[in-house]
Amino acid sequence: MSTVMAQGEVFRQPVECIVSVDDEPITDLYPYLKEVSVAMRRDTGTVGTFIFETLRDNSCGWVVQDTGGEEPLLKPWRKMKIEAKFDTGTEEVMRGYIKNVNVDYPQDMSAATVTVSVQDESILLDREHVRTSWSTTEDSRKDGDIVKEIAEGHQLTAEVKPGLDNVSLQNSTTFVKFIEERARVNGYEFYVREEILHFHPPELESEKHQATIRVYAGPTTNCLKFSARYDGHHPDEVALSRAAETGSDIEEESFAPDQVLLGKYPVSSESMGLDHFVWYQEGGNGATTEESNARAQATANSHDWKIIADGELDGVVYGHVLLNFKTVIVDGVGSTYGGVYYVDQVTHRFTPDGYRQTFRLIRNAIGDDTEAAASNNLGGLA
Repeated sequence: MSTVMAQGEVFRQPVECIVSVDDEPITDLYPYLKEVSVAMRRDTGTVGTFIFETLRDNSCGWVVQDTGGEEPLLKPWRKMKIEAKFDTGTEEVMRGYIKNVNVDYPQDMSAATVTVSVQDESILLDREHVRTSWSTTEDSRKDGDIVKEIAEGHQLTAEVKPGLDNVSLQNSTTFVKFIEERARVNGYEFYVREEILHFHPPELESEKHQATIRVYAGPTTNCLKFSARYDGHHPDEVALSRAAETGSDIEEESFAPDQVLLGKYPVSSESMGLDHFVWYQEGGNGATTEESNARAQATANSHDWKIIADGELDGVVYGHVLLNFKTVIVDGVGSTYGGVYYVDQVTHRFTPDGYRQTFRLIRNAIGDDTEAAASNNLGGLA
């Protein structure tokens, strides 16, 4: 438990990194484990990297790569899980399957290493090319129903929204690439976490945010550095031009962002006295009107993330695992850039020096309309 020290200082135990292979902690290998990093990104699967130092043993084998004998413990397709143990409890960082094992034997034998790469459970959907017809005019199906069927076929629970209705949809690649494309078309997020496949719009309306990121908050400061940039060179709308259904005229339709605002005021150039900021997008060869519209709407929403923030957390003080695809409140950076953000990327890094979490957040509004703004005092002092 945390102990209150003199002058308001709080003593916290270091965060313990727990690594399991096939649900068993790798207790004997902990002395050789020098670094664990987990990279979470919205545009790709979560990947973990483990770096071990390794030594020769008395039988001329090696203590890390030869553990397990004829069935090595560190072998591709074994299940692996990483957890962070805090004072207040244990939280999962990631789980997945070993993808690569690299052993390095340099001239200096004492510098030999074993590097293990792990990918989240989406790798199960990326093992084979599949040729199939998912939807036809006679038997049309929605994207969500198709993705749910794929998930259940790989022992994954599915959290999906219906998505587009398809009259013609074929798959000639891996399931991962197929679902990624359907997610882009619908403007959905696609990821696998804790045996659940997610296929739905960004979850921005949840009132259950992750633990607050605190900047310049005195003893409760958990953010080591924070920077934000507001990029105005993104369109406020996306337009489609296409031939009218009758005649030779060209019709145009514009799409403005329709996501929930993470703040008081939209990040639009409309109030700056400039011409309307619109970019054009091709309708797509052979795409239905509904699909073309959905792609344009998804593009408009993606361009609305005009505020990008980068920073680093002290994992011990933060006391939690920050996850992407979720919202978090930033407190202590002022009324313009403080408030709710959506987590785009997080890299978790466990080393002998401690636990750090570097992050990238995105936002589609300015103005702090959270309760944290009311107590946003310099240094966290009243």
